[in-house]
Amino acid sequence: MIRLLPALVLMLAGCAGQGPARAPDTRQPTVVSLNPCTDAILAEVAAPGQLLAISHYSKDPKASSMEPAAAARFAATGGTVEEILALDPDLVVASSFLDPATRAGLERLGLRVASYGSAGTVAESEAQVRELAGLVGNPAAGEALIERIEAALAAARPQDVSVEAALWQPGGIVPGETSLVSDLLRRTGYSSYGKARGMAQADYLSLEQVVADPPQLLLVAGSEVGQRHPVLDQLPEMRRAAFDTRLIYCGGPTIIRAAERLAEIRRSVS
Repeated sequence: MIRLLPALVLMLAGCAGQGPARAPDTRQPTVVSLNPCTDAILAEVAAPGQLLAISHYSKDPKASSMEPAAAARFAATGGTVEEILALDPDLVVASSFLDPATRAGLERLGLRVASYGSAGTVAESEAQVRELAGLVGNPAAGEALIERIEAALAAARPQDVSVEAALWQPGGIVPGETSLVSDLLRRTGYSSYGKARGMAQADYLSLEQVVADPPQLLLVAGSEVGQRHPVLDQLPEMRRAAFDTRLIYCGGPTIIRAAERLAEIRRSVS
């Protein structure tokens, strides 16, 4: 026993020098979102208390892809460095158009910044959902949202022939074939009026062209004078339906509502 004492003393001294063991930091990061599309996704995948603020765009019921009741749960910012610092987040999520000076200022102050562009397909949107859910430490919530998206698309998938549709967006333009809304139209049983006529992203669709060469279905998502012209009522071979502009640009949970609306419209014209 006496011979063991020196070794025991050395061992205890070594342990004392190391200090107490630190528990790993398992706290989920807090987030400020400056991007209306990521606002909607983060509202679904972040745990209560994680999402400190969303962009001020999501507070506008006419523009937001979020439902007003969902947006009302969160504070909003105008995206200034001062506002973000006051919230003291661990992570800032922004669009790819974030001002470089703002990004540099945030990073100089030690904040992590993640930026996202617009998803061009459902697959790209689902990848963003997974990445954002991973960033906030809730991958299971991301997978649950993706399952809901896939279920909505499966329910909206038609069994019969496609309907030719022209989506008349604000400003009188049409979407390009590499946009998310075009992917949704294809998945829910519509063929592209614009593609068949060689039209590209943001090409202008005039009232005169609609009258002279009407699609089977005109989805009206704007409020310009031409898009409400009485002559559109005189085209019996063309069906017309309103499509909410809030369903055009964002992915994530917005896909679910867009798929449901497109399926509803298709049932009414079939």
